[in-house]
Amino acid sequence: MNNSKLDLLTPANSVLLLVDYQPAMFKGVGSGNRTIIKNCAVATAKAASILGVPTVLTSIYPEGNGEFIKEISDLFPKIKVIARKLPSFDALEEEAVWKAVKATGHNKLIVSGLWTSMCFAFTTLHGLREGMDVYGLMDAAGDATVDAHNYGIKRMLQAGVIPTTWETITSEWMHDWNNLKVPELKKEVYGKYDVMLGI
Repeated sequence: MNNSKLDLLTPANSVLLLVDYQPAMFKGVGSGNRTIIKNCAVATAKAASILGVPTVLTSIYPEGNGEFIKEISDLFPKIKVIARKLPSFDALEEEAVWKAVKATGHNKLIVSGLWTSMCFAFTTLHGLREGMDVYGLMDAAGDATVDAHNYGIKRMLQAGVIPTTWETITSEWMHDWNNLKVPELKKEVYGKYDVMLGI
């Protein structure tokens, strides 16, 4: 059966898109613990940087919302955060973001961002319309209210987004414990964000 959604995520087939991890956006999160949400995003970004997963970072109105958080952007010194010019909730409507995603040549799009029901959800729907396999990094997302977050996730799931978490993604990218990057992943990712797997 030819179903690309059954293929595991690898650094060779996926691209990570992180949307609007900015100070003012975090301040508006009321659906969960902001520190946990940020840590999930940072853990995923660290894994991507260690394993060489193509990554795209984008922000909206940094003059008012603040710059993309350095805990993530500093992990990718060669990548410029794309400050969107269009005042859109859909990050892929910005030509520069879409071009950066397409330039990777990878069809598995992993997305997360603030807030769940808007920039995160609308961006995933756009990816689906473009024919990509879209994965939602759910534990790294938050919204103004619990309902907004939960219904944003439900909307994505109903549309066909595949839900996942930072730990699942990291393990898929790594594939097995024979990966040469295991020592670094254990120290910088598993060891800092999951005590048991970091042992």
